[in-house]
Amino acid sequence: MKKKVIFNGLMLTLVGLFMTTFAFAQADKASRPSPPQTASGKVGGATVTINYSSPSVKGRKIFGDLVPYDKVWRAGANEATIFETDKDITVGGKKLPAGKYSLYAIPGANEWSFVFNSETGQWGIKRGGDTSKDASKDVLTVTAKPAKSASLNEKLAYEVTSTGFVLRWENTEVPVSIK
Repeated sequence: MKKKVIFNGLMLTLVGLFMTTFAFAQADKASRPSPPQTASGKVGGATVTINYSSPSVKGRKIFGDLVPYDKVWRAGANEATIFETDKDITVGGKKLPAGKYSLYAIPGANEWSFVFNSETGQWGIKRGGDTSKDASKDVLTVTAKPAKSASLNEKLAYEVTSTGFVLRWENTEVPVSIK
């Protein structure tokens, strides 16, 4: 009887240790296959920050295949991409108030749309694979023209420049103007 109590206690301790280790491993976002990244910079007088998870190409065809054309995409991996500005700005000729937004993209072969949505903190997609974007919370939609990049961009990357931001991944780059 005493051996059984000791054995059960030992097993409970091991299960607890395993669960704790597993929970902490899940919290370490840097160890994900698509680790978190941040792009930040000044555009005019505003500080613009983009927080996203950066997937890799890994030999796959990305746009028009893994990321389908004409379908809403979370503009990164894992959680929805977050776009933040500390001042009112003009994106693609349209006013965007200072604040924090989920940034979504609708890639197209010849034109992309970027959607700034007021709901933040959600996972990027639902179980069925559709985006978690609630269209009723869309604040602004702008269009941009994709271009072929000079070289392969293995990992998705955003860059904030003095004139806006650029999304680069695979053989594509998409600049979005901000004033």
